[in-house]
Amino acid sequence: MDKRKHYLIGLDTETCNGIMVDDKLDLSQSLVYDIGWAVTDRKGNIYETKSFVIYEIFVGMKDVMRSAYYAEKIPRYWEDIKNGQRKLVSFYTMRNELLNDMAKYNCNTVFAHNAGFDLRALNMTERYITKSKYRFFFPYNTIIWDTLKMSNDTIVKQKSYTKFCDNNDYKTKHKPPRNRATAEILYRYITGNNDFEESHTGLEDVLIETEILAHCFRQHKKMRKLLYD
Repeated sequence: MDKRKHYLIGLDTETCNGIMVDDKLDLSQSLVYDIGWAVTDRKGNIYETKSFVIYEIFVGMKDVMRSAYYAEKIPRYWEDIKNGQRKLVSFYTMRNELLNDMAKYNCNTVFAHNAGFDLRALNMTERYITKSKYRFFFPYNTIIWDTLKMSNDTIVKQKSYTKFCDNNDYKTKHKPPRNRATAEILYRYITGNNDFEESHTGLEDVLIETEILAHCFRQHKKMRKLLYD
């Protein structure tokens, strides 16, 4: 580990769909069953990765797991656990692993795409499992970056990205339509691979979000100044 580097941790969660409130899906009640993270830097170099399946949700709440948007991938998770690609652990063990990595790399900055969703889901799972004895997943001084917001401030504003979205009908239903900025579409634009499909599994999605973060830094010097000065 280079003590001169500013390390970051990118993470992504996959969740059960939450609960129905007044006939509407309340995503603030989502529970995390899969989390992956990567220790990286602003250039997108990867130093370490972790991938965990949460026992209390994945095994302990089988009925809820059937509500997961990507429930058809459950057999794949079991295969990945069997071959060691992912670890089946308690939520407590997973959180300790993450906090240990943050300490190991002297890192207090975490990023995710649409970070608010992941943060709410992790807090909700923490409260659910501990019966609200502990209410917040990250330590108080943790800095959260959102690559969706960063992309909207940089990539999405570029004429070339607008042309890319126009040519591929990657537009929202707003009036007037706006450029969509999902991690999948942004990664297609960055790589030029318009056939790319997001895995929608924690660690795999983190790796493309790391590329998005690095691309944002390459595009915008003001962002580097804002975040690091």
